[in-house]
Amino acid sequence: MSIFSSFLLGLIQGITEFLPVSSSGHLSIAQNLLNLSAVGDEHQFFDILLHLGTLFAVFVVYWKDILEMILEFFRAIGDLVHHRSTRQTPPARRLMLMIIVGTLPLAVILPIKDVIEQLYYNTVFIGCALLATGVLLYLSDRVRRGHKTEKTATMRDTLLVGAAQAIATCPGISRSGMTICAGTFVGFDRKFAVRYSFLLSIPAILGANLLELMDVVKTGGVDAGQLPVYLVGIVTAAVSGYLCIRLIRMIADKGKFGWFAYYCWAAGAVTLILTAIL
Repeated sequence: MSIFSSFLLGLIQGITEFLPVSSSGHLSIAQNLLNLSAVGDEHQFFDILLHLGTLFAVFVVYWKDILEMILEFFRAIGDLVHHRSTRQTPPARRLMLMIIVGTLPLAVILPIKDVIEQLYYNTVFIGCALLATGVLLYLSDRVRRGHKTEKTATMRDTLLVGAAQAIATCPGISRSGMTICAGTFVGFDRKFAVRYSFLLSIPAILGANLLELMDVVKTGGVDAGQLPVYLVGIVTAAVSGYLCIRLIRMIADKGKFGWFAYYCWAAGAVTLILTAIL
């Protein structure tokens, strides 16, 4: 893989990870149909590194929330040790619990992880998944505005959003799109739906990195000669991802996710046409 290909793939990852248009689907299209890089045994590892780059962007934008949840974690331990009880759970502690509960549905995906990874090569599936993502985005603009936040959302709401994230492990289905849409469907405030979606990505991406690193160790490690290429992809994904988080936060409150529906429909149709031609 060349540095230029790494830069382009990092740019695609950074833009599409947070915009609700499916980063994995676009990376697959770029690699399988546009030949931006050779698709081989290392593509899964490189894709995980790109996700790590976008994770850095989440930490930069939401560092206050993350810091408060870390502090609240230790406060919760202190309350348990000293048998203290609070009349009302602090918002940061409740948000932390929501992220833990929302991550649980991903455990269902682990037994079929290899099957889902094979879908990465199935551009017909990816094209259809992009079309389905577009439908969900279109509908999300037409649901009644919700007002739930970490103070009022139920654990049932959280599990439903977590289930949406688990479904979005399939390439072509946008993780941010699915979780934000699910949040609006269960009554989340739009700004909170975006915030929760991005914070929920942290354990998911960290877990995927851990699993992939274990696979890399089993297969003999990483090619050290590719480290500069990997670094370019990570930095590009982080910078472009940061800018896109800022953009999606501005769009969220206006309820204009339907704009992305038309893009997903066009991308899905083009993917199916290219698959038929190529």
